[in-house]
Amino acid sequence: MTDDAKQALKQETREIFYHGYDNYMKHAFPEDELRPLTCAPLTRDRENPAHIELNDVLGNYSLTLIDSLSTLAILASSPPKRAANKALRNFQDGISLLVHHYGDGKEGESGKGARARGFDVDSKVQVFETVIRGVGGLLSAHEFAVGDLPIRGYNPIIEAKGGESGIIWSNGLVYDGQLLRLAHDLAKRLLPAFNTLTGLPYPRVNLRHGIPFYANSPLNMDAEHGQCPRTPSGNAEVTETCSAGAGSLVMEFTTLSRLTGDTRFEEAAKTAFWAVWHRRSSIGLIGSGIDAETGNWVSPYTGIGAGIDSFFEYAFKSHILLSGLPYNHTSANDNSPAAFLQVWEEAHASIKHHIYRGASFQHPHYLQVDLYTGALRAFWVDSLSAYYPGLLALAGELEEAVSTHLLYTALWTRYSAIPERWSTATGNIESGLRWWGGRPEFIESTWYLYRATMDPWYLHVGEMALRDIKRRCWTKCGWAGLQDVRTGELSDRMESFFLGETAKYLFLLFDEDHPMNTLDAPFVFTTEGHPLIIPKRLRDTTDSTRPHDAPFHPTPQHFIAPTCPVAPPAAPLTYSSTAARGDIFHAASLAKLHLMPSIENLESPLVEFTSDHPSISVSDLTSPSNYTFYPWTLPLDLVPPHGLSSAMASHTTFDLSFPNFPESTANIGGLTRIIEGILVSSMSGLRLGMVKEPFFHAPSNTNGNLDLFRIYAVSNVALGRDEKVFLTRDVISGFNPVDPYFTRIRDLSMVDLVLDVGIEPSPSEEQELTTDSNVSAPVITMETTLESLDDVAQPSLLGSLLQNLQSMLLEPRSPLAQVKPPTPQMARHILGGSIPTGPGAAPIPDIDEPIDLDTFSSTSPLPGNNIYIAGDLCDEVLDAKHVKENQVLVIRRGGCSFSQKLNNIPSFAPTARALQLVIIVSFPEHDSRDAEANGNGQRKATTAYSEHNLIQPLLDKIQTTPAGMPRPHPIAAVMVGGGEETLELLRKARGVGVRRRWWFESQGVRISNLIVL
Repeated sequence: MTDDAKQALKQETREIFYHGYDNYMKHAFPEDELRPLTCAPLTRDRENPAHIELNDVLGNYSLTLIDSLSTLAILASSPPKRAANKALRNFQDGISLLVHHYGDGKEGESGKGARARGFDVDSKVQVFETVIRGVGGLLSAHEFAVGDLPIRGYNPIIEAKGGESGIIWSNGLVYDGQLLRLAHDLAKRLLPAFNTLTGLPYPRVNLRHGIPFYANSPLNMDAEHGQCPRTPSGNAEVTETCSAGAGSLVMEFTTLSRLTGDTRFEEAAKTAFWAVWHRRSSIGLIGSGIDAETGNWVSPYTGIGAGIDSFFEYAFKSHILLSGLPYNHTSANDNSPAAFLQVWEEAHASIKHHIYRGASFQHPHYLQVDLYTGALRAFWVDSLSAYYPGLLALAGELEEAVSTHLLYTALWTRYSAIPERWSTATGNIESGLRWWGGRPEFIESTWYLYRATMDPWYLHVGEMALRDIKRRCWTKCGWAGLQDVRTGELSDRMESFFLGETAKYLFLLFDEDHPMNTLDAPFVFTTEGHPLIIPKRLRDTTDSTRPHDAPFHPTPQHFIAPTCPVAPPAAPLTYSSTAARGDIFHAASLAKLHLMPSIENLESPLVEFTSDHPSISVSDLTSPSNYTFYPWTLPLDLVPPHGLSSAMASHTTFDLSFPNFPESTANIGGLTRIIEGILVSSMSGLRLGMVKEPFFHAPSNTNGNLDLFRIYAVSNVALGRDEKVFLTRDVISGFNPVDPYFTRIRDLSMVDLVLDVGIEPSPSEEQELTTDSNVSAPVITMETTLESLDDVAQPSLLGSLLQNLQSMLLEPRSPLAQVKPPTPQMARHILGGSIPTGPGAAPIPDIDEPIDLDTFSSTSPLPGNNIYIAGDLCDEVLDAKHVKENQVLVIRRGGCSFSQKLNNIPSFAPTARALQLVIIVSFPEHDSRDAEANGNGQRKATTAYSEHNLIQPLLDKIQTTPAGMPRPHPIAAVMVGGGEETLELLRKARGVGVRRRWWFESQGVRISNLIVL
């Protein structure tokens, strides 16, 4: 795209903003919003306070003006050539107007405005929206006004005028921090909402009266005045907030605290952030709705969009904003920049593992899953989630960002907007949520991706969005949202974020040299699009990632230089690496782009054009955007001359159903939800839904390609990516072992090493243990966890599973968490171990360990209860008494061959008390070498599990005694990983046993997550 074209688009974006802003100032001020169709102010619904979708945002405090100020400041850096800087004048006049209506924030007469003293307004508003729009808008405008954020050509100088000291503007205002004081006033009125026992803020607050409507707040526990009033409907005030609302206040409140010295805001916001994060589920996910009073999640659904979105955004951006700042070392939470970065990294890893659907699902995207299990819950994608590719680009995850952004681009291409919800299963709008209110998220991500890649594709994507907005949303007094993206029906409302974000990101996309595109400083855009920065004068020059007096414990990350990924290079003879991607058709296919109308169909509902649109040109109407299948938005000269589409991957699915067994009719569908997955108590009438997936940690003799079946559903219960299906030996004992569709196979390379480990009670528990026989055991940890597997089955095959977990709204509780230990002070641990191979290998002793289905554990003590821990057993022969008096011998790996270690064990007469088993403990340095190379005669265990990358020990010679004679009774051995941690368990162990492993195959393909107990 040429510079002239970008300049023209920048001018069009400026005109879009002013068409909305000028009409707002003309028709709406000093109200909050503008109704473009009726050209009348949009105010709160006072007759219906429960109308929260309107009242939560509108506070009748000139919201749109406040939300627009930072956009005016950004426009002021790039005024039209040979023209006055209208944007800078509007920016200063807008601030002057706010001061006139709301005062200057001081205590005296000047603090009283024409409308109110500060924000002393009788309005119940949502805390989250007021912070990100009101407080954030005021703070950002203040930082532009004083020069902490740049406006090209504006050099604020503090001067004295008439007894006042400040920055003197041509409109007569002496700016001395009025907006900062007003932001402080507004934020103070929100603080009562944070008076909860959980640290999570109540969702709403009255700007004048606080929170008298929350009866259980510590503020309202005055016995003299009794309970708080009910809402007009007679119901208690709703205490549900959202993760985004509670956790996305850190940047605005921290900036306010640092600029004013009032630490209450930063402390409250960070407390709320950690209150959300510490309540994440065991698989690392957070929900959308959470109760501020109890801290309980309200719904089991989770994703990356509505109700959750900006929590992830603020985790990463808080790391940027706080970098170099001193932080509270004595806080219960680590509020360092590194702590917020860690939250983002952990959250992103959980999202990628449980919510993300990869290329094998036509094209990468994100769905809705169960908060506690990761099982699929719904197939819809919402328009708010379009922010995520931009966040990924900011965080350096470019490939994921580019690929997932393509789906949103295809959706915009199809609908000339992005509907509120769209289903990947049906290819249609979900649940009638067909509107687009002018949301900025897709355009925001487009800007981030262009800054990260400089790929002209994104300029043309922005041009497409700009043309569609002009063509579809224009009204004579502003820009309306679309009530129906299919028909072009307009909504009678212009949201403040259209001027505060959508127009802003479009302008920055086309203005490559803008100061905000080149500023080398730790600034951020809030979730409302307001840039914020902690000024240099408030930054600490020392290391703020840890307390100054704290010891330094380096981690591997300290030795890796932080780098940003290099933008993908353009394909030969092309300009756009994105247009040349082999999966670009995949996104088009998933979005059902072929269902869009053709350009010949000029009567299509997408082409609603009327003569009263003076700002719409013929070129807007006949734009090739939205009417080409490929390359969607690019002109022909950027199309790859020999562009090819890679083949779309597909899943192989298979349903395995078992008949109803007459003798088992009482147990049909006997399923128990446990933390690890599903425990099956009967195979009668059971249906297993399976999907074939590649397993990328396969043995070397398979060249890294091993297909596995994964059970994604048991009957009508969906499973998460890491969930397993457990069967006891009794349940499957009657099956034909050579059934081609369900074959039981004994694992010849891995076993379970079972340990009964003694528990040492703490002094505070000792007295209780002597009087209470019902002692709770700790969680039994199953070390045989699956490696990362990819995705779940195709949406069309999972439609029947969407209603299967309605009764499981709380995190599943497993009997594993409350098992009865073998003895009152024992805990059972299970470690994965590899079996030796070669001429010297001996049979492993098996133990009969019956499983109690009520406790999901064995309560019988283990047989091996005499354990001796030796060294590496390389240089000398072991004392004979140790093999005669101990049933288990523990030795360290390394120093010599496995065969030599066993050869240094003296001969002995086999008895029940003598040596039965040798345990070889591998250490991390051995495990890492095993992971890198499987050569030197040692074979890696052929199993779907990964226990510390264990190899199978190679006993290349028959076992002999120290005298060199063949051992008449070869010794069984097993190798486990874990190093010192495992040695410590073995030192405390009171019993050791070995349990064989089994797996099942279907049609010769192993079922990866079916576990036989």
